[in-house]
Amino acid sequence: LFATGVVVVTATTNVGTPVGMTMNSFNSVSLDPPLVLFSIDQSALSLDAFRSAQGYAINVLGGDQEELCLRFAKPQADKWKNIVTRPGEGGAPLIEDAIAYFECVPWATYDGGDHVIFVCRVIRFNQGRDDGALVCFNGRFQALSRDT
Repeated sequence: LFATGVVVVTATTNVGTPVGMTMNSFNSVSLDPPLVLFSIDQSALSLDAFRSAQGYAINVLGGDQEELCLRFAKPQADKWKNIVTRPGEGGAPLIEDAIAYFECVPWATYDGGDHVIFVCRVIRFNQGRDDGALVCFNGRFQALSRDT
């Protein structure tokens, strides 16, 4: 019963393969230095790729991107099919049509029980489209418009 924004966090493996996961565990940590965090389940298949990444892109999803959110929420071989990206910090994919992008570099990781907490330093922020966000509330996705 707590509304959260939805992001797809992306990175690139050490051999250049893109990885990405839907997350709503994205939070601001500090303004000076600019730090944010996200957390990944210890059993996630791409955990090692995120641990060794040189950079991360936090792609904030728009209200019309529920399908994209669901695609990156599960492990699947073709999650990048027809997804237009451009390289961000450390090669992390910036997903076209996201409403905002945080480009980050690793800062620290912490044991968080059954999750690993990734704290990263924001290097660059850009607003993409100027419309509403995708939010998750009570287990369902909803579009939050700028007028609400």
